Amino acid sequence: MNTRPDDASALDKADLLALGPDGQTAFAQRLAHLTQALDILPDKPEETPASALRALWLLAAGQPLSLHAASETALPPLDARQFDALDDLIARRIAGEPVAYLTGRQRFMGLELLASPEALIPRAESEMLARVAIEKLRDVAANRPTPPLAIDVCCGSGNLALALAHTVPKALVHGADISPSAIDLASANTRRLGLSERVQLHTGDLLAPFGEAFHRKVDLLVSLPPYISTAKMDTMPQEIVGHEPHLAFDGGPFGVRILMRLIREAPPLLRPGGWLGMEVGLGQGPAMTQLLEKSPAYDRVETIADAQGAVRAILARAV
Repeated sequence: MNTRPDDASALDKADLLALGPDGQTAFAQRLAHLTQALDILPDKPEETPASALRALWLLAAGQPLSLHAASETALPPLDARQFDALDDLIARRIAGEPVAYLTGRQRFMGLELLASPEALIPRAESEMLARVAIEKLRDVAANRPTPPLAIDVCCGSGNLALALAHTVPKALVHGADISPSAIDLASANTRRLGLSERVQLHTGDLLAPFGEAFHRKVDLLVSLPPYISTAKMDTMPQEIVGHEPHLAFDGGPFGVRILMRLIREAPPLLRPGGWLGMEVGLGQGPAMTQLLEKSPAYDRVETIADAQGAVRAILARAV
C-alpha cells in the first residue's frame, strides 16, 4: 500500500461541482481501492493513488494526459460505459502497467511528451542532469554568435534532447538511439513540439552516427544511459522489467559499460571547453568521477547529488 499527502485533497471545488454527489462517491470508492492495492515505485514521485486515479479517470473520458497534466485538469462526469473503461484501467494499473504507458503521456521538464513501451519512461530524477545541461548550453548561446551544438545519446523518447532544444532556442540538437522504435517515438515527440527544424534524430550505436562533421564541434554531449548491471535486472520490480524495454536499463555485467564508453569516445567530438554530461546509477558516482578526473581528456569534473547526497549525474569539461 502506498499513500501520499495529496490524496486527502484529491478533489477541488471545480471537481466537486462537476461530479456531483454520485461522482464524488464513485471517485472516493476507487481512490480507497487504489490506496489499498497500488504499490508505487519510489522512482515515480509524481504518482500517488489520487494522481493515478485522476489520470485514468480523464483517460476513460477520452483525455489522455500525463500525471502532471491530469492534476491541472478538472474531472468530468463519466457515464456507465466510461466507468467500465475506468475500472479496466485501474485493474491494469494495479497489475503493474505504468500510468505513462496507459495514458501514452509523460511530462519532463515541463514538456508533455508521448510515452510508449518503445522507450524508457522519463524519470523526474533525470531532470537533475537536464537542468545543469541546459545551463551549460545557455552559457554557450549567450557568449557566442553561432548556434550551440548538442548531442543526446541513448535518447529514448527524446525527452532530454527536446528539453535542451525547447529551453535554448538557439541550439541545434541531435539525438541518437540504437533502437529504431525509440527513434520513431522521439520523432513523434519532436513533431508534436514543433522542434523538427532544430532537432535531428539518428539510429545507431552510441556515437556511431556522428562522424567527421562533428569532430571537435560539439558543445554538449549528454546521455541518460543504461546503468543497471545485468545480474540486477532480474531483481527489479515487475512494473519496470515487465513493461519497459530491457535495452534501456541493461548496462552490462557491472552496469557501467555504456558510461565507460562515453568517457572514452566523447573527447574526439567535444569542442575544447565542451561538456560531457551523464546520469549515473546509485553507487556509481565516485568511481566514474575518479575515472574522469584521471583522464587527460578532461580538465574539470562537476557532480550533481540528489537530496540524499548520492551522486546521480556527472559533467566533465573537455580540454
